[in-house]
Amino acid sequence: MALLELAMQGLAVFGFILFFVLWLMHFMSIIYVRLHLHRKRSEVKQPFLQLAGVSLLKPLKGVDPNLISNLETFFTLDYPKYEILLCVQDQDDPAVDVWGKEKLESNPKINNLMPGYEGAKYGLVWICDSGIRVKPDTLTDLTHQMTEKVGLVHGLPYVADRQGFAATLEQVYFGTSHPRSYISANVTGIKCVTGMSCLMRKDVLDQAGGLVAFAQYIAEDYFMAKAIADRGWKFSMATQVAMQNSGSYSIGQFQSRMIR
Repeated sequence: MALLELAMQGLAVFGFILFFVLWLMHFMSIIYVRLHLHRKRSEVKQPFLQLAGVSLLKPLKGVDPNLISNLETFFTLDYPKYEILLCVQDQDDPAVDVWGKEKLESNPKINNLMPGYEGAKYGLVWICDSGIRVKPDTLTDLTHQMTEKVGLVHGLPYVADRQGFAATLEQVYFGTSHPRSYISANVTGIKCVTGMSCLMRKDVLDQAGGLVAFAQYIAEDYFMAKAIADRGWKFSMATQVAMQNSGSYSIGQFQSRMIR
């Protein structure tokens, strides 16, 4: 009986500590979002025309209802010097028909970015998923965060307004549980990065072996971030979220993403 009572007391203490930690993470995230995200800058860190050139690597697979509208936002970025490299897995992918085969690279699944990466002409590489939608000043915001000691700038994942229960479920998850952990981890110095939208220094990736060195990993975004951190570079979070706007979504797809 005494042993059971002791076990119950221990469980109660554990529950209280867990409750306290979760609320601490919650408040840390709220304060960080209030102070950092969607912040209007009163000054420009560097003249607009002197912003560094950026090579955007856009992996494509298939065509969902929002693909064209999402891609169009990247062609209307208000940025002086950038290139867009669209990559697919094979020449028969339906995404090829959207932009034409002469404009796309063809390669295996994870390595579909390799031809674009090797052909990138700028020192900053922006890897951004096909389901992401951006604002005209998104790239400017990312490069403003790429200061002298920063090697990687990432965006906090969120979800655009869409119709249906599955869309609401995704928005609730990416607006509550996920950002609480994601933000508090970054605030406390834990390297937590998702690859939905990442701006990185190409020369640092090259030092780690280039993109091909990470093709062996399922969570290649984590290992790219680790390689950059291991070389002494810091991370920074963009003031704008990485806005997911996929036109194809369901409860099953959401569950598969969480498992993966």
